[in-house]
Formats: sequence, structure tokens, C-alpha cells
Amino acid sequence: MPTPVQAAAIPQALAGKDVLATAQTGTGKTLAFLIPIMEQLLKQNTTGIAALVLVPTRELAMQVADQYDALRGKQLSPAALVVGGLSEGQQLRAIRNGARVMVATPGRLEDFLDRKLVNFRGLRVLVLDEADRMLDMGFLPAIRRIAAVLPKDRQTMCFSATLEASVVHLVNDYMKNPVRVALGSTLKPSENVRVQAFEVDADRKQEVLHRLLAKETGRCLVFARTKRGTERLTKNLNREGFAAAMIHGDRSQSQRTAALAGFQQGRYRILVATDLASRGIHVQDIAHVINYDLPEIAENFIHRVGRTGRAGGHGVASTLFGRDQRSDLYQLERTLGIRMERMSSTADRQEKDLSQMQDRTRNRNQPDRRESAPGTRMVRLPGEVLQVQMQS
Repeated sequence: MPTPVQAAAIPQALAGKDVLATAQTGTGKTLAFLIPIMEQLLKQNTTGIAALVLVPTRELAMQVADQYDALRGKQLSPAALVVGGLSEGQQLRAIRNGARVMVATPGRLEDFLDRKLVNFRGLRVLVLDEADRMLDMGFLPAIRRIAAVLPKDRQTMCFSATLEASVVHLVNDYMKNPVRVALGSTLKPSENVRVQAFEVDADRKQEVLHRLLAKETGRCLVFARTKRGTERLTKNLNREGFAAAMIHGDRSQSQRTAALAGFQQGRYRILVATDLASRGIHVQDIAHVINYDLPEIAENFIHRVGRTGRAGGHGVASTLFGRDQRSDLYQLERTLGIRMERMSSTADRQEKDLSQMQDRTRNRNQPDRRESAPGTRMVRLPGEVLQVQMQS
């Protein structure tokens, strides 16, 4: 059964219309453009790159290419993956071996175009996936340069979880009377995700994080704001006995790929990441997303939380914030029109303190079992024990 965004977008795409679609994360947008592309390719007996999918990150490019290759069958050749950080020779071989679909990040593709290593004379479809994210990351000049060398007579589709005013550039400049598909609120978490917030003293953040991770049996994705914070947090978790890997922009592609693969395959139960992983990273059954640091912009919260509760599943999203960040959290809630469930981060400590206090009280009321020295007797006073030497 198609998801709502698939049911709405696929017929329009098959009819050759330009499509501008927004829907919440985890609703199946990737198949909403891959299925029409494959249908069209099976009907066209042409050579060369017929469809170009532009995405903002290597990880997303790899996942889109993998999804295409899993569905294409034997009649279509594998997709050409064109991204930085991986073997250039292997990417060029895929193009020369007859790939008809290319999934690329703008930087590496521009490099190939400058060196005349690829041409798009036979291109029929351009897809911009996570279009607003590409503009956030400053890719608009590169997108303009790439679009300038593509055939004007083509179909263009834009898919994203959020749609900011900046994307109007793409609509006005590169799309012809697009069909607008807008499903659900793109600025609110999925109803399948329980959203909660913990006010935490700075010196107790890691303690609360450890407790949340220890209680959760499924996969957990932890977001930190900085690369250094990601590394520090991952090392701490591994020291404490948690199986954790990390992803951030300074890691090599092989390190990022190994971390993601280990997380997907269960070798690591926890993945610590910057917002690099907040878009497009799809790992089956992430049970809990934890915002160790607040995101810099509100929409990144939606993309972070969207890593759980996908494809009809349910999940939990927890956010840790300090007393001095109360106004930041309130502003985030106002922007998104949500209210996070406030949770007590001190409940366990209070329960422990109460238990210890009860133990001490019980001990004071018990007879003292220590042996007394010969010729002494025990005299109990309220709250203390004294040994009194008796005169012979």
C-alpha cells in the first residue's frame, strides 16, 4: 500500500508533470520519486544518464542509490553514485558501464562536469531531494551551475520534509507549473513520536543520558551540536560500557560508512552524531532519539526527531536542556507549535536518596551487633552509641 505522499505524487510524476512535494520525515518520499523514474526508464530504450538525483550529503546519496539498486531488477543497470570521499575510479566506471540513474552531491558532480567526465544530453528527469537542506548548506550556486548544463526540456521534482521561503528560487527558476503536494504538518513531529524534555544541571547531563540509554533496549540516536562534543560524548559512552559509534563532518567517508553500517547491523546500539545525520539517514527501528544539545534552528529538531517513529512505527524523542536554556526551549516550542512533556531528571536521585535515608534510619533503630570489650556495657542514647567503662 502506498503512503499518502506516494499515492499523491507518483501518478503526477508518471504523467510527466513537475512535482513539488513536502511531507513529514519517514513517510516514503524516496520511493515517491524512484518508482516513477524506474517506470519511465523501463519504457525508454535509451543510453546515458536519464535521471539525476541531487542530495545534500554522502550518506543520503548512498542510501538513495542502495534503495534504487534493491528495486531496479535485472533490466536496469546499477545507479552511478557520485560523491566525495569515495573512489573516483569506481564512480566513473559505473557511468561508463551504462548507468541511467545518477545520485550525486553537488560538489563532486561539479568537479566531474568541469573535467568533462560526464554529460547529460539524454537527461529526462532532475530530482532535488532535501532541497531546503541543500540551500541551507550553501549549494544554491552549485545547483544553478549544474542546472545550466541540463536540457531545458526535462521533468523536475523537489522533495523535502520542510519548505522554506528560500526554496521559492527553485520553483520559480527550474520548475514548470509544478503540482504541489503538501501532506501533514512539516513543522511538527510525527504523532507516532512521544516528545519529552528534561531540565538538567550541566554537571548531570551525562548522568541523565546514561540513565536514558540504560533504560532503552532498542537503537538510540544521540545528537550533539559540535564535532568536538560528538567525539567527547562517544568516548565517554564507550568508557561506561555502551557500544557507541559517531558521525560528524570531519570523519573520513570510510569511518562514517563503517559507523552507520555498524549501527544498522547492530554492532553499535548507539550512534552519536551532529546534524549531518538528521536528514536522510534511515535506520530501521530507531527506538529513541536524544537531543543531548538543543539544535541551532527549529526545523533541525523536526528532522532529528524524524529519525524515529518512521513508516508507521512508534518512538521516543528526549531533549536535555539547562536552566539557562529555558527561554531557548520555549522559543523552539513556539516556533513549532508544540509542547514537550516535561519530565523530572531528578526522580531517580530523589528515590535513591530516600532509600538511603530509610536505610540509615533502620540501622539506627537496630541493636548494635558489635562486640563490646570485657567489662563494658552498651548505653544507647538517641541517635548515637556510647561505650561506657564500668568501674570494678
